[in-house]
Amino acid sequence: MPRVAAVAVVLGICWICWEGAVVYVQFQSRHWDQPARVYAAPMELYPGRKLTAGALTDELEALGYRKASGGKVDGPAWWRQGSTLRIHTRSFRFWDGDQPSITVQVDFDSSGIRQLREGDGRDLPVLRLDPLEIGSIFPAHGEDRLVLSPEEIPAGLVEALIAIEDRQFYSHHGIDLTSILRAAWVNLRAGRIVQGGSTLTQQLVKNYFLDSRRTFGRKVREAVMAIWLDGLYEKDDILTAYVNEVYLGQDGRRAIHGFGLGSRFYFGRPLAELESDELALLVALVRGPSYYNPWRHPERAKDRRDRVLRLLADKGFISSTQLEAGVAHPLDVKPAGFRAGYHPAFLDLVRRQLASDYREDDLTSTGLRVFTTLDSAVQRSAEHALSEGIKRLSGQSEERSDMQGAAVVTQVQTGEVLAVVGGRRTGFDGFNRALEASRPIGSLVKPAVYLAAIEQGERNFASMIEDAPLEVSLDNGTSWAPGNFSGEYHGQVTLVRALAESLNLATVRLGMEVGVEQVRSLLQRLGATSEIRAYPSLLLGAVNMTPFEVAGIYATLASGGFRAPMRAVREVVGPAGAPLGRYPIEVEQAVDSGDTHQLNRALIQVMRRGTGRSSANRLPRNLVTAGKTGTSDEFRDSWFAGYGGDNLAVVWLGNDDNSPIGLSGGRGALPVWADIMAKIGGAGFVSPATPGVVDAWVDYGTGELAAEECGDAVLLGLPEQARLPAKTCGQQRRSLTETVMDWLRHLGN
Repeated sequence: MPRVAAVAVVLGICWICWEGAVVYVQFQSRHWDQPARVYAAPMELYPGRKLTAGALTDELEALGYRKASGGKVDGPAWWRQGSTLRIHTRSFRFWDGDQPSITVQVDFDSSGIRQLREGDGRDLPVLRLDPLEIGSIFPAHGEDRLVLSPEEIPAGLVEALIAIEDRQFYSHHGIDLTSILRAAWVNLRAGRIVQGGSTLTQQLVKNYFLDSRRTFGRKVREAVMAIWLDGLYEKDDILTAYVNEVYLGQDGRRAIHGFGLGSRFYFGRPLAELESDELALLVALVRGPSYYNPWRHPERAKDRRDRVLRLLADKGFISSTQLEAGVAHPLDVKPAGFRAGYHPAFLDLVRRQLASDYREDDLTSTGLRVFTTLDSAVQRSAEHALSEGIKRLSGQSEERSDMQGAAVVTQVQTGEVLAVVGGRRTGFDGFNRALEASRPIGSLVKPAVYLAAIEQGERNFASMIEDAPLEVSLDNGTSWAPGNFSGEYHGQVTLVRALAESLNLATVRLGMEVGVEQVRSLLQRLGATSEIRAYPSLLLGAVNMTPFEVAGIYATLASGGFRAPMRAVREVVGPAGAPLGRYPIEVEQAVDSGDTHQLNRALIQVMRRGTGRSSANRLPRNLVTAGKTGTSDEFRDSWFAGYGGDNLAVVWLGNDDNSPIGLSGGRGALPVWADIMAKIGGAGFVSPATPGVVDAWVDYGTGELAAEECGDAVLLGLPEQARLPAKTCGQQRRSLTETVMDWLRHLGN
């Protein structure tokens, strides 16, 4: 028996030593997965920028700036007096260096920012605000955190943690026998577990080394490891690890760990900027993030927070004035499910574009910082316009009750992606229709058909084409007989009219003359990445593409034939601030700029007198835009792609099960597109003059040269060598009734 006891003692000592080795090795090399933090493009302020004071304060509130009444403030804040806005900025480390916190004055007039001055009155040429964090790329196990250094942990948080969770933290040796016995007595009297006796060190051991099973063996192991941890490391090291490790809540599949991330999750601001009552709520959540969830159980959470505040006052950590103010203050957490700047569809694009240069482990564990092209104001506008548009349209018909949508917004000249919306639930991290919903594009393909014809040099947009029934022989021995949307035929029409009114028969006839293979090849040059088969049905859009792919094609048209791969990432910076990767703009000429100029002149007519005409009711007056509607067979998909001088947007609407929605491109996607463009503003589209191409007024119906004052004249880009017969106003003109009736018949296509 003594020998058995001796063996047991030896084994026990060996086990204790082994646990000590585990603690030393794992904690010595402690490494938290630090997900890459992803930031939007910073808002830049400068004199002359067209920006309202309201739009700027919206951005500041999204960034977590406080609204102040004026005077001296301790942290990021803003206050307004009439047409003047004063801002105390937040310091931030950008890819090109640190930007300190300063106080600035922004003066507005009716056109935007009139003057920008520093606090001492000196003119400031430009101010870059700290960027909005739009998300993180966290690992598969779902833990997300912002790791804080000891210097970044507020003293008030340390005081609250020790006062509430472990009063003897600096005097015990990992476990507190007095607390254990007291908790056991309280629990015994209550007949259930109402109080825990674990120290902060034990809580850290449980979270860092062990699982969540409640067994006697695990509790013994927890105590042994806590003693080892306390003996091997300084108290401040243990406390820092605890602050970064503690679990504070759940956001879908993302687990919120550490006070750094908890502060942003619940309050939308850095931990260092929280008030005492806000810190108290975070400390209150340690005991049970689910039980004290401030959204589900606000009264319970407030009671616990107030208890923390009273204990802090009893210990002398806060004054009685702070106690009264804190208890009187509401919880003031962000709305449930709200994540300032969280845009999962755009984040999905960022992750895909980074995947070619970084391993998954690099993105999920090394603390990279990724600076993107996202314009948070444009993103918010696109999300609102799409969700409101779908809500309005889906309520009009049972077949649209579950209708979905997607939108992509880019900057015309650079190809930078400003916004991505993946569905009607804009904050839902799920199927990203902007990148993954590959659907027939319908008449969105038609500009490529007409551009292919222009490239061959035998036709221009004043040329005539017959819009009449035709049959196309197929390779399998059958034939294809397409029809017009209206079921009518229009005889000889100009190319500009055929494109503007989206006449199927004229387009197919033109495409067959040009060659389907030439159209397919042109689509690839414009930026198509999908597999495209050169079937005749391609000429009417029988090819599947995603909204993102469509945006790339139309971006090439909008930029005058220059293709720039759409990019969502600008810079990647390491955790220490060293630049790791830059993503410069890459541009190549895909199509002759003169040919593109001719097409863009015709696409402007789509908006003025063709299938895009109804957008004028929603867009700013006299704003020049170019674009095209698209509708797939049986009204399953509604598309619109168009652009102004600064921005391009693509909108798709449809059901996920591919059932009809009963909406053409003009009735569905177009009004949503127009709402997006109206909200984000920007200049009108201007197609620059191109050598070899001249702008001329041409009769819309006959293709003859005309004077501007002629009622049916449109401004087209024509090759210099083009020879058109002139005519006088009033000859061979279509009546106003004919024009209006044709527009109504073809509005939907």
